[in-house]
Amino acid sequence: MRVTDVSGRSNRQARLRIDAVPVQEDPVNVPRWWLAAIVVALAAASGRHPAAQAGVGAITIAPASIAELRAADALVDALVRDEGLRLVKERGDTLIQGRRHERFRQYYKGVPVFGAGVARQLDAAQTISIFGKIYAGIDMDPAPRLSREEGQAAIVEAAGAPLGVSHLPELVILPTDTGSYVLAYKATVFARGDLTTYFADARSGGIVLRFSELKRQTAVVGRGKGVLNDDKKLSVSSLGGTFVAMDRLRPPDLRTYDLRGNLSRTESFLNGVIALGTSDLATDSDNNWTDVANVDGHVHAGYVYDYYFKRFGRRGIDDLNAPVVSLIHPVRRQDIFSADPDVIGTFYLNAFWCGGCGPDGKGVMVYGEGLPPGVLLTTGQYVDYFSGGLDVVGHELTHGVTEHSSNLVYRGESGALNEAFSDMIGASVEFFFQPTGAGPLKADYLLGEDIITPGGIRSMADPASHGDPDHFSKRYTGTEDNGGVHINSGIPNHAFYLAIEGGVNRTSGLAVRGVGAPNRDQIEKVFYRAFVFLLQEGATFSMARAATIESARDLYGSGSAAERAVTEAWTAVGVN
Repeated sequence: MRVTDVSGRSNRQARLRIDAVPVQEDPVNVPRWWLAAIVVALAAASGRHPAAQAGVGAITIAPASIAELRAADALVDALVRDEGLRLVKERGDTLIQGRRHERFRQYYKGVPVFGAGVARQLDAAQTISIFGKIYAGIDMDPAPRLSREEGQAAIVEAAGAPLGVSHLPELVILPTDTGSYVLAYKATVFARGDLTTYFADARSGGIVLRFSELKRQTAVVGRGKGVLNDDKKLSVSSLGGTFVAMDRLRPPDLRTYDLRGNLSRTESFLNGVIALGTSDLATDSDNNWTDVANVDGHVHAGYVYDYYFKRFGRRGIDDLNAPVVSLIHPVRRQDIFSADPDVIGTFYLNAFWCGGCGPDGKGVMVYGEGLPPGVLLTTGQYVDYFSGGLDVVGHELTHGVTEHSSNLVYRGESGALNEAFSDMIGASVEFFFQPTGAGPLKADYLLGEDIITPGGIRSMADPASHGDPDHFSKRYTGTEDNGGVHINSGIPNHAFYLAIEGGVNRTSGLAVRGVGAPNRDQIEKVFYRAFVFLLQEGATFSMARAATIESARDLYGSGSAAERAVTEAWTAVGVN
């Protein structure tokens, strides 16, 4: 058995003319496809559909020259004016003073287009970069035949689980793999051991798409021992004569709940049907904590918050100090022998970020119980409490960061980038808090090695050692695993590793001059800025390459060691 992770205004006619694009201001000619993209995208925003442009589909925006950047900038401004793009988030850059980042979502006649949007980076004077994907050729009536409540009922029937009143579905336009578009209701439901996003046709109620969203893997000071028997300090609170796992020393509210093996209560909370109270918090009577899973779940969440703040200036999952909620012991270890396979795969052999879960819909961390002592996987590996892996916790909470920033769609290449970014941060948190080396409580490029022993589940240094590709030519192209989101994460993971440590990619034979371990913070910042600020939800590997190279130039200058290392690393793994 293999654990795959531990994880308005009406639509007006567009007024921008093609000759308004500032081609004359730059000696480099704007490629004709950029002009065509502007025509098509403006037509999509206004509802016009020239026959020559029908069915164009997705348009990737990744300017490679000043002229292309100007054309893309004009495109974005035009779409914003005509409400084809709407600003959904604007943030200042925590790593480069004076920079800011805008994130836009594509709309068609007032309805959002799933997976479509643009991320734009600006300074005080000009646009620095634009990355995105928009869809053209949409031609439909955006008025649904079914109400939101009827759409929810169709999804609830398909999922077999109730949804709270805060979980009404969103009306979206869904691009399909065949190049058509469907008006659909979208909602995410936790049921049958999985967190699944459903799209119900807004006219018929039929389910047109579903895919898993489980990003799998993992003020008083108290003391306790973690899963690996290491001594730890806990930031807890005194309440009613006992101590509870509520951290009041850090800016956000960090709460760790002990579900005491009550799976039904766990699932009801995740779906927003019930709320948890102070009596559900992990507790200890004398502040000398003995439940190792509760200790590590609470402490490691604080470590990850500290890493993000100290390394990037980020204030938690949403950069606004939203609460961090962790659920421990969703099941009992001794019940594994009578548990359904779905429950085993989700709540025993897994940890996951449950985005949108809980009554407030802000997301929840769930840590799997692992295996009883003496019980092994068919691989010969033992699985301990998932909260015991610092990289597991870093990985899963980073899925929350992604959800609140680039929101990379959890399918295909964007999904593999989602997984890879979590792996990158998971490993980086280890190097931030632990000494480098092999063995328990040591920082390395294995994922989950402290709680899935021996060997962990993935390797960034040698993806092939765990059956994952290290080169784009070897990528998985099937439909399993949401199109290989865990499998193909090995490709960007290896690029990240090579950019730091250097070395030779075994498939291409190409050597990379990394920045070196003492400068690993440079590559961490490069990838963080790219994944959080520059990429949009439908990003591809090639877009991630362009965005990380742009980020390296922004941070360290053109021709810098960081830019060279990132460029060479992506080339070595076959991403161009």
